[in-house]
Amino acid sequence: MATEIRVPTLGESVTEATIARWMKSVGDTIVTDEPLVELETDKVSIEVPAPAAGTLDEIAVQEGETVEVGALLGMIAAGSGTGKAKSETSQAGEKSSGSKETQEATMAGGGKIVEVNVPSAGESVTEAQVGEIYKKVGDAVKTDEALLELETDKAAQEVMSPVDGVITEMVISSGDEVEVGALLLRIEQGASAGTTAPKAEKEAPAAKKNDDGGRPPAPSAQKMMTEKGMKASDVAGSGKDGQVLKGDVLAAIEGGAPSSPAEKPKAARPASPAEDGEREERVKMTRLRQTIARRLKDAQDTAAMLTTFNEVDMTAVMEMRKKYKELFEKKHGVKLGFMGFFTKAVTHALKEIPAVNAEIDGTDIIYKNFCHIGVAVGTDRGLVVPVVRDADQMSIAEVEKEIGRLGLAARDGKLSMADMQGGTFTISNGGVYGSLMSTPILNAPQSGILGMHKIQERPMVVGGQIVIRPMMYLALSYDHRIVDGKEAVTFLVRVKDVLEDPERLVLDL
Repeated sequence: MATEIRVPTLGESVTEATIARWMKSVGDTIVTDEPLVELETDKVSIEVPAPAAGTLDEIAVQEGETVEVGALLGMIAAGSGTGKAKSETSQAGEKSSGSKETQEATMAGGGKIVEVNVPSAGESVTEAQVGEIYKKVGDAVKTDEALLELETDKAAQEVMSPVDGVITEMVISSGDEVEVGALLLRIEQGASAGTTAPKAEKEAPAAKKNDDGGRPPAPSAQKMMTEKGMKASDVAGSGKDGQVLKGDVLAAIEGGAPSSPAEKPKAARPASPAEDGEREERVKMTRLRQTIARRLKDAQDTAAMLTTFNEVDMTAVMEMRKKYKELFEKKHGVKLGFMGFFTKAVTHALKEIPAVNAEIDGTDIIYKNFCHIGVAVGTDRGLVVPVVRDADQMSIAEVEKEIGRLGLAARDGKLSMADMQGGTFTISNGGVYGSLMSTPILNAPQSGILGMHKIQERPMVVGGQIVIRPMMYLALSYDHRIVDGKEAVTFLVRVKDVLEDPERLVLDL
């Protein structure tokens, strides 16, 4: 029985896409949800997953062709199949190293060889950098045991072993740039350590070279260069063997990269004196850190960013927390913190001031009738912003549980792409590090971010009397292109009012 692979719905107003690349060849064995083909539209790049397991039996459209939503891309045959293609390219693909024969090759000892490839890392993510490798050739591994770490421009993720067995071949090394679907290593299923004849570790097979002797640009980078009328020689590639990546093209467009690969980036600072240089350490920025730097700078360059401040008396929240924290934890299995109150206060204010929950798309304003609240989390790898989805529909207990789950996943490096996509507003809590006041940077394309700070006792005038109260400064950074000053101030006042009188949350006032 054959299963059709068709172009999925690509989003509102998008009716066609271009085939960027096939990740599988005719004859390859595939599993359900494994990425098969990358499509590029005028807005995003997406991967089409396999709707069923089996063998890729037919490729109906080739790379570079344009297809409409619903068009047939290929066919999957149940089990094994001879496969047929519509071009010599596809037929040649049947003999590639990623073929079914290679994937299910059998060692002399009788064990099935299982290939471990770069998994799909989410929409628009086509490349990753190999980070720490936990295992080596000859090591025994268990199903779901971590083999190595991959780092994309959005997050770090671990690649798990799909089977029990022994690693027989490692085709990558730490620091390599790899594309989604690329071969990482091979495992002999069911083998035990010492019973295999592993191959020596080696570099991944060299990709097809371009005219200059380097690797061809990544698909997303090539598309962007074509749109901008640029050539590969105009961009300095930072990938393996000088491969041009999407980030390199963005840097070149922004004027942050040299015009030719032959021109190395100049140091941003003069050389240190010899006696100081010996005590310095130069470390290449991780892909995640490079992306953080670029996105934050983009936000400053793009948005008309402004910050407004206020302060909140935390007495009511702290007393409520103290009174009910034990009962709350006993009933809900999670501690009652401040983030639950702040998240609910923010969603309360967003409903009244929807511009703060909106974003600009060209000459349009997109108003979000839902509240996906991003919570900035600092990790050893850098700043990540997991998202509490539909926080406006959650109770404080549900918010606290979800924030706890996301925070733990962030610290362990196990956040999925789904955990970090779609946020409409962000909360950043610098107070946990002792910050008294700051001006947070927008998390583009969002139009607002709330900065929480340290709770500090200060003398305040209440009813004509000077009293000591636990006070916190609040900072709202907003995009003045879409949010007016009156709206920003009103939003922050609403957050302040709800936190100083939490009963408003119960009564929806």
